[in-house]
Amino acid sequence: MKRLLALALALACLVPAVAEASEPLRIEDLEVEGGAANWHASNTFRLGWAQAPGPPVEPRAVIYRVFDSTGQLVAGPVRETEQLVALDSVEVPRVPGIYTVEIWLEDNEGRAGPAARAPLRFDDTVPPVATPQAPAGWLAGHEVAVLKIGHPAGALPRSGIRGYAFSLDTGGGSSPCLHPDWCSDAETDLPQGIGDDTIALGTLPEGETFARVVAVSGAGLASPVRSVVFRSDATLPRLSLQGAPAGWSSGPVRLTVLAADELSGMVAAGPTGPFAAIGVDGAPPALADGDSVSGWVVGSGVHEVTYFARDAAGNVADRAGAGPLPSRATIRIDEDPPRVLFAAAQDPAEPERIEAIVADPLSGPADRGSVRLRRAGTSGRFEELPTRVSDGRLVAHWDSDSYPSGKYEFLATGHDQAGNATTGSDRARGGKMVLVDPLKTLTRLEAGFGARARKTPFGRSVPFGGRLRNLSGAPLPGYEVAVTETFAPGSQPPQRTTRVPTRSDGTFSLHLAPGPSREVGVTFAGTKTLTRASAGSVHLDVSASVRLRASAAKAKVGGRPIVFSGRVAQAGVAPLEEGLPVELQFRYPGAKWSAFRTVQADARGRFRYAYRFSDNDSHGVRFKFRAYLKGREGWPYEPAYSRPVAVTGR
Repeated sequence: MKRLLALALALACLVPAVAEASEPLRIEDLEVEGGAANWHASNTFRLGWAQAPGPPVEPRAVIYRVFDSTGQLVAGPVRETEQLVALDSVEVPRVPGIYTVEIWLEDNEGRAGPAARAPLRFDDTVPPVATPQAPAGWLAGHEVAVLKIGHPAGALPRSGIRGYAFSLDTGGGSSPCLHPDWCSDAETDLPQGIGDDTIALGTLPEGETFARVVAVSGAGLASPVRSVVFRSDATLPRLSLQGAPAGWSSGPVRLTVLAADELSGMVAAGPTGPFAAIGVDGAPPALADGDSVSGWVVGSGVHEVTYFARDAAGNVADRAGAGPLPSRATIRIDEDPPRVLFAAAQDPAEPERIEAIVADPLSGPADRGSVRLRRAGTSGRFEELPTRVSDGRLVAHWDSDSYPSGKYEFLATGHDQAGNATTGSDRARGGKMVLVDPLKTLTRLEAGFGARARKTPFGRSVPFGGRLRNLSGAPLPGYEVAVTETFAPGSQPPQRTTRVPTRSDGTFSLHLAPGPSREVGVTFAGTKTLTRASAGSVHLDVSASVRLRASAAKAKVGGRPIVFSGRVAQAGVAPLEEGLPVELQFRYPGAKWSAFRTVQADARGRFRYAYRFSDNDSHGVRFKFRAYLKGREGWPYEPAYSRPVAVTGR
């Protein structure tokens, strides 16, 4: 009984196990890696699933087969005993299409579970090229660049066109996708199919930007790359205005606007192409295709000129304010000459001051002009006076003392800021500008030593004086006269001027200092109301100074010689390059002076000579000796004798 009971219990325990083993293994949640709904560029697929019931029960095999879209078996059944939880390489034929995989599990008893199915979408067809398009010409810097893609032409892949991928570069080359032949979903920039063909790129940097485009199939395969270039110009044309004067113009002004653009350029291209424009005083501007336009500014007054240009990209300085304001220039035109009038009368305190007024209501007087004169009643050329111009005044000084007496007529030429000139000869109160010379009070100057020439010994001062009066003889006190001593050639210095005031009676005096022979002249420079004057020069002769001495008062006949020596004074003399000849003379009682030797004084004026008494007739005779200095060219003193010295023979 016990054995039967144990057997019964054992059988009871085996009933559930048999029931579980009888349930077939099935595949749940069959998945195709990469998505069953997506196309694949490879004909090899990886499948994964969940098994029910799950572990610890394991299948003995995985069996699958592949059908084409018509239901025809194209692969399998394939029995796989190694990969029991996933399949890494389920292949379909290398013909693009939608295939179906049917897969089931086989348990350890050889029973097949229910089949699970999934579509396998395969397409390895490279799509035809897509042609990108860019706007013709250049884009302005503010314009948004729009990339439009031409649809691929020809037969499309079975998977269709997922969309397009693009990249941008400045010419160095780029690829829309990481892999040249394949693009991921994230890399597909326009992912909404073949019609998703337009995208705004925003504003591009200046210069050339290359857009490189591929069409992407439903399986992710990329077409060959096609490129298009966008050209962007964000810089306004560079303008210059030719012909604008720096200041005022005396007539119409022709202006030329020149425009340059290094990127899009300024080549004329019709109404929508580049142009240059210029406007005057708010009038509608004149436009010209291309890079230049010219216009005239006419009429006296201040004119406002505006000018601008548009380049090939459409960059333009717009007058309505849509862009930067146009460039501006101010043109000033004054076509009328100024008016020139001399002062109504001469200033009694400055009769030689010649003044004229230049007036111009528009551009104003310029800082240039001249005053000229000539002898009235003559037809010679007018002589120009030194003229100072300031604040519309022409001021000249006429040194009337330097002209002969008589009538003189004057002309004044004035200029305005525009360059117009006028020459006038009228005074402000009417009448011609004519003056009679002399304009100033005449003066007379007398000077001298009391005679026209005078002699004086070496080393003495000499009194000198004179008087300054007007033409009627009235003294002119308190004025300065210049006493000029012009020394004879060879003097040092060659000239000396001393200024001396006149006394209450018009006289003046001074002592001329010692020195060489000279000419002495006196001048009065004149004033604004007094004429210049000068006294005739006088000559002062100054004798030279020469000294002689003997070494002894008695000389033995036939004995030792007597040495004569001396010196020539050289005060006020330039350094001598050559010595001076000194003539030695002698005489005895009852005889005339006779020369017996000429010696040469050295550069310091010293000389020396030894003389031997040898004639027996000299016994008891008292001789006198002297030195005579005649001088030579370049010696500024008159000839002179030394005092005699006596020597007696014994």
